[in-house]
Amino acid sequence: MEKFKYLIIVVMITIAIIAIIVLGINQYIKISTNKQIIDNEDYSKLQNIDCILVLGAGIWGDKPSPMLEDRLLEAISLYKDNICSKLIMSGDHSKSNYDEVNVMKDYAIKKGIESENIFMDHAGFSTYESIYRAKEIFGAKKIIIVTQKYHLYRALHIANKLGIEAYGVGSDPRQYTGATYRELREILARNKDFIKCIFKPEPTYLGDTIPVSGNGDITNDK
Repeated sequence: MEKFKYLIIVVMITIAIIAIIVLGINQYIKISTNKQIIDNEDYSKLQNIDCILVLGAGIWGDKPSPMLEDRLLEAISLYKDNICSKLIMSGDHSKSNYDEVNVMKDYAIKKGIESENIFMDHAGFSTYESIYRAKEIFGAKKIIIVTQKYHLYRALHIANKLGIEAYGVGSDPRQYTGATYRELREILARNKDFIKCIFKPEPTYLGDTIPVSGNGDITNDK
């Protein structure tokens, strides 16, 4: 019986230590990147930005999901406010019948953005890979990341660790279903990418460089 009690205590202490580490890393990422999140009144501070990076968030057929649509609208607003003239649409195009990036580009074109100013990253399979490729493939050194605020902390942390000067603009004009679940899942995602940023593995695909200062139509595949 004494051994069983001792085992219970050890297990509880281990769980408590793990919880402290997980929550500590989560809090560190949020605090350390919070000042990089820019509100509307601060847009004038953004100078010499290489590109606006829009992170994928799922599509419904040939239309962006509500979360992705809000990211696109925010990026388009930044573009039209002359904050930056180049956009990278980064998402999952690993299958012929699932193509986030062309949906994203088509949406932006319909909103009046010139095709040549929109680059597609067909291999942005994760937040980490999208940001890694923005630097190594597209040559971006100073970027604006557009996504929902809960996601910005992790994206900005990754950018910092990969040596990119990054600012975040949140796209949260409405409430989304499943918000609580996403917030909880994001705690684990922050911890996962915290560890990944220590080792800095290469993404699934790299390839030839495509300078974001050039013509985005070079990334067209249709």
